[in-house]
Amino acid sequence: MDRKSIIGIALIFVILVVFSYINQPSKDEIEAAKLRRDSIEQVEAQKALEQQKLLEEQARQQDAIEVGDTATQQELEQAKESELGIFGRAALGKEEFSTLENDRMIITFSNKGGRIYSVELKDYKRYDSTALVLFDGPETLFGLNFFSQNRSISTDQLFFNRIDGSNKVVVNGPPVKKGDEGRIKVNRENPGETKSVTFRLEPEPGRYIEYVYTLSHNSFMVDFDVNMKGMDDYISRNQSYLNFSWAYDVPRQEHYSRFGEDRYTNITYKFFEDEVDNLSKGKSDEEELTTSVKWIGFKQLFFSSTIISSDAFPNASVRQDKYDHENNPDYLAYFQADIAIPYEGESNLRFYFGPNHYQTLKQYDLDMERQIDLGYAIVRPVNKYVIIPVFNFLRRYISNFGIIILLLTVMIKMVLFPFTYKSYMSQAKMRALKPEIDEINEKFGKEKAMEKQQATMALYRKAGVNPMGGCLPMILQMPILFAMFFFFPTSIELRGQSFLWAHDLSTYDSIISWNFDIPLIGNFMGNHISLFTVLMTITTIISTKLSQSSASTQGMPGMKSMMYIMPVMFFFLLNSYPSGLSYYYFLANLITIGQTYAIRQFFVDEDKIRAQLQANKKKPAKKSGFQKRLEDMAKQQQQIQKRKK
Repeated sequence: MDRKSIIGIALIFVILVVFSYINQPSKDEIEAAKLRRDSIEQVEAQKALEQQKLLEEQARQQDAIEVGDTATQQELEQAKESELGIFGRAALGKEEFSTLENDRMIITFSNKGGRIYSVELKDYKRYDSTALVLFDGPETLFGLNFFSQNRSISTDQLFFNRIDGSNKVVVNGPPVKKGDEGRIKVNRENPGETKSVTFRLEPEPGRYIEYVYTLSHNSFMVDFDVNMKGMDDYISRNQSYLNFSWAYDVPRQEHYSRFGEDRYTNITYKFFEDEVDNLSKGKSDEEELTTSVKWIGFKQLFFSSTIISSDAFPNASVRQDKYDHENNPDYLAYFQADIAIPYEGESNLRFYFGPNHYQTLKQYDLDMERQIDLGYAIVRPVNKYVIIPVFNFLRRYISNFGIIILLLTVMIKMVLFPFTYKSYMSQAKMRALKPEIDEINEKFGKEKAMEKQQATMALYRKAGVNPMGGCLPMILQMPILFAMFFFFPTSIELRGQSFLWAHDLSTYDSIISWNFDIPLIGNFMGNHISLFTVLMTITTIISTKLSQSSASTQGMPGMKSMMYIMPVMFFFLLNSYPSGLSYYYFLANLITIGQTYAIRQFFVDEDKIRAQLQANKKKPAKKSGFQKRLEDMAKQQQQIQKRKK
């Protein structure tokens, strides 16, 4: 491993450390988060108290209705009519639940608000093997807000009527093979049923607000149509838009990890015919979206709930309050979106409730796949056009993801082998020229740096050696290195997939754990040790030792020690990352070690290389463009120094 390769690795490590560091909150942010958390706790306590009072009041009202207390019921109706006008009677009722179900999900509705109460994905489980529910509970906010007869109306507090009367609707269809879940193309070729459920808020006969939910077989997409009839007399005419509020507490689905679900949970959104953006990943945040928005997604690491407009939402405001794991271990954050919907006869919306699977999201042609963090501008195309297609190709024929990662690693190393071989040959040539370079260093010393550089360049030119030849493989491997760094933590395909001792390749493979925090380093490595990370570190050290034996580190004090320290530093950094990532790096190291031995045994004869270099020095030298530029720069610097004297 030459000096430039070492510098490249050092830069990679520095970037990773800086990346991790900048995602950590400052002291001010921690204090602000604490104040916000305290404020949220107070608000939640107040909400719980109000909810309790509301439940008690509703229970009292229901008791009065059930016992037939006509006088009391009339008093309640009069009070609600005074408070809510024509919608007053809809504020009295009994909450009932019903479901709409296909082979992918179970949607539970409440007649209170006619809202989606919860969504359960059938094909997935939480980390503790319980049902995976995207959101659930009476605190879920879902409904329209508007003014009617100078009164503020929130439909989530009003009781709708279920039109078809069935409490359980099941959407059936043909069997779907693994890998075709939610695919539009498959549904077109083998269509199943499509069914709808309707909730109607009817303050007067013939005048209503209607929610129609439509679900097809083998689909993660739910159509949501809002229809209004005869409401112009009751909704203020100066309202061009109605406000639709959607909010819920985000349940934890994965094992706790600072570099896992907690990091990737945030609100994302796409501006109409423009880019996808998001709120901060690492902290509470909010944003006023004053321009048109196509969709808003409540995103977790592997799953998302997204509301989509058939055209565009004129504006919206989004807010996320991130929860601290110690104080709220069951929930990740509180998400809320207040969305402007044009006040028209009908509004056609859609919800996506499903996995953050690249191909599944991409098929909708809405840029929803951009919710998956595949890396920076240079890295993302590598994942998009190379890693994901190859990964999906292997997945068609192989079910064991440990084998898939192995084959993926072998294919990548094979593609890069010509460059690896060229790098090794460049190092061998540099070693063969070491005696001449030592003579030049001794001849000119430190005082004549320009003359020494010119003489060295002349030697390289005569011998036909490119001093930058060993850098190309490192430059080519860096995008792949970073691509894998983003691919494995966000790849839902690895979720729940076991291999050897790793029970889940999408999270760390802990073999030793403890219940206390280690200062400083505990922020990176957590309170466990991952075996694949240990193996990765050991093989990195072995690979480093082999590289040192084939590259001179003289003239670089302390570099030898740094080369052994860096793998240990990477251990602390990657110990809490998915085991699939460490497993890939471990395999890559093993293959590199094997390639090094193979090149030494079968491809490189240093005596022949030295003889060839000596023969090259006797030939007329041809200057490369790179060498000529180096010499011109050296001459210019020498002239500048002479002028200064």
